[in-house]
Amino acid sequence: MLKKRIDIAMAIIIFSAALLLTRLWYLQIYRGDEYAKLAERNRIRIQTIAAPRGNILDRNGQPIITNRPHFNVVWNREDSPNPDEVIKDLARILNEDISVLLDRIRAASENPRYMLTRLKEDIEWETMAAIENKKLSLPGVSIEVIPSRDYLFGDFASHLIGYLGEISPSELEEIRYSTYASGDQVGKQGVEKIFEEYLKGEKGRNFLEVDVHGFQQRQIQRQEPYPGNDLHLTLDIELQRAAEEAMAGKAGAVVAMEVDTGNLLVMASTPHLPLQEFSGGRILTSVWNRLLTDPLNPLLNKTIQGQYPPGSTFKIVTALAAISEGVITPDTTFFCSGGLHFGNRRYGCWKRGGHGTVNFQRALTESCDVYFYSVGQRLGVDNIAKYANSLGLGKKTGIELEHEKGGLIPSKAWKQKRLKQKWQDGETLSVAIGQGYVSTTPLQLCRMTAAVVNGGTLYRPRMVNRITAPDGKTLKTFAPVSEGKILGSANSFARIRDALVGVVNSAAGTAKVVAIPEVLIGGKTGTAQVVRLAQVAGMSEKEIPYKYRDHAWFTSFAPAEKPEIAVTVLVEHGQHGGSAAGPVARAVFKKYFELKGVIKPDPEATPPAAVPEEKEE
Repeated sequence: MLKKRIDIAMAIIIFSAALLLTRLWYLQIYRGDEYAKLAERNRIRIQTIAAPRGNILDRNGQPIITNRPHFNVVWNREDSPNPDEVIKDLARILNEDISVLLDRIRAASENPRYMLTRLKEDIEWETMAAIENKKLSLPGVSIEVIPSRDYLFGDFASHLIGYLGEISPSELEEIRYSTYASGDQVGKQGVEKIFEEYLKGEKGRNFLEVDVHGFQQRQIQRQEPYPGNDLHLTLDIELQRAAEEAMAGKAGAVVAMEVDTGNLLVMASTPHLPLQEFSGGRILTSVWNRLLTDPLNPLLNKTIQGQYPPGSTFKIVTALAAISEGVITPDTTFFCSGGLHFGNRRYGCWKRGGHGTVNFQRALTESCDVYFYSVGQRLGVDNIAKYANSLGLGKKTGIELEHEKGGLIPSKAWKQKRLKQKWQDGETLSVAIGQGYVSTTPLQLCRMTAAVVNGGTLYRPRMVNRITAPDGKTLKTFAPVSEGKILGSANSFARIRDALVGVVNSAAGTAKVVAIPEVLIGGKTGTAQVVRLAQVAGMSEKEIPYKYRDHAWFTSFAPAEKPEIAVTVLVEHGQHGGSAAGPVARAVFKKYFELKGVIKPDPEATPPAAVPEEKEE
């Protein structure tokens, strides 16, 4: 019996020893490398180092946006044994409400314990020094240095450039953001978003040895981040600044384009976005709410998202269709008595006394509404729509910016499908002068103008010339993209161009204020109604509430002999194209030809006094 018990005990001992040896072999040999790495990680902390984003430059290589050091306060839960006391002390140093810090900690509660939680962004030097001096009493708290956007020209071209923001949980789930982590900044709008892949760069890594309390002992290894690639825009800084300065205090848009390439030289939407408010990747709720409720809509990129009746600038379309379809010749005349009776309604001309007998040249130069009412009757709405669509109106231009709007060019089929109603002939008269259902964007009108004066080629708007690596090597170039020829003959283009030159340079033109002696400019003014005339009848212009005032348009080109640049200006509620939008275009032309050496800069020169034009109906 004793021997049997001894044998059983020995068997248990041998089995237990074999089990321990097997487990030891499994841990030390079979999975030894894996556990060695885990042990190393307990001793070594890996910190990611944000990469500087690529610079954004203008067409001449002048920097618009670069980077600067940005100091953030971060907290590591894993290294903070007594977080309540640490957060209280930190709140006093930061002069911050403790509830704000706790809210940020709660928001990051689902993240791994070792992941840094950002408590405050872009702190001052004095605050950073105070934290460093008390570092031993603030376990888990450290200073994160990341590159941040430095806007060299403030809110310059803000809607085109866009802004950065902290990556959202939903974005982290997308495949294209697979290399990002919580807290990273990404482009949220404009070229910052569209060209994120090129601008972002590659993160670096810092390998640190830490003690049991999480305090850094020494740096073991550092892998430097690789900067992002540089983006060379087609914009011209000098022209953009001239446009934005001329639009100061106004809401609207300015677009300037090379007529033979589609390159955008100016793309301004006002009021600007406050880019500095986004520089830390977050924006204060109070600032965001202010932007949302601002009646001037600073969040809207009016160059591509603002949809407005084009007013008399649309007469270019009607004129092109009429000559090309043969419903009139350049010598065709109509008599303008100040209005036209059609059906049971009178359609007025902006010149109440009438223009008398007018031919094509004079009708377009002086913007006679009655002439174009008559032309519209002969054409019909579908013919007008055919030419408008050929000119790129009523559809997106194809520019890479997000949320572009297409506008609207009505037709008989459109009304039947959309409103389940038959087209009324009287509605064609309104369409012929750019009112009624018609709506366009400033970018569309600029592209239309460029196509008419360059001989009939419609180009896709282009905002980026090339992308270069940090060492200067060109990675990608962007060539002009032609979308084909527009409808119309060379004769019709020439006739329209001559008439548009008269708008600026003839005694009866509606945009004499734009004229520059050294350069022959052509263009077309427009006034787009916001409300029916009956709603403001009897009021003087100053008495009309701002939101009910007409929009002011001016679309133009120069030099007339061989057009190089097209400029389109919209001033919201500016009332008159010649006096409100015209001077803005003049400022752009003046700067453009100064840079080319055609005219000499004259800092003391002032533009000629604006001649108020009468309201176009």
